[in-house]
Amino acid sequence: MTCAGRSHAPRGETPVVRPCHKRASVGLLSAVSNKGELRGMVLDGAIQAPTLMRFLERLVRDAGRKLFLILDRRRVHRARLVRDWLEGRQDRIEVFHLPAYSPDLDPDAGRNGDVKQAVTAKPPARSKAQLKRAVIGHLRSLSRRPQRIRAFCRNPPFRYPA
Repeated sequence: MTCAGRSHAPRGETPVVRPCHKRASVGLLSAVSNKGELRGMVLDGAIQAPTLMRFLERLVRDAGRKLFLILDRRRVHRARLVRDWLEGRQDRIEVFHLPAYSPDLDPDAGRNGDVKQAVTAKPPARSKAQLKRAVIGHLRSLSRRPQRIRAFCRNPPFRYPA
């Protein structure tokens, strides 16, 4: 097996370069505000309702005022457990769902693209732990640059009031 880097093939054939590692992935929950704030949680696996509720509870607790949250239509965002949790907290959090298949309206998609671009520009992570550290590091870097986060909310398709 050839690692990413040099390779060769018989004349006239395209060389095939195979990675030397297994594909690793992490889950990411995040919230961006039009004021330039970023909150995030990096997960080892897929996002599930109890984890989402824990994240939302932290958002509500730290906000100090009522939150207006815009979510996409991912199944976990509409789960019965999440809806029940939200029902008892209408005075502290109100959720709005984007139309189906509309990532162009979601400023968090801009953050997601930024994280993916930054992490893949670095040398490849050789383990899930390395990938997780890279994502957390980039999120911390982003959280110190509110102007960058505000830019996600001001891009033309998903412009939100300041």
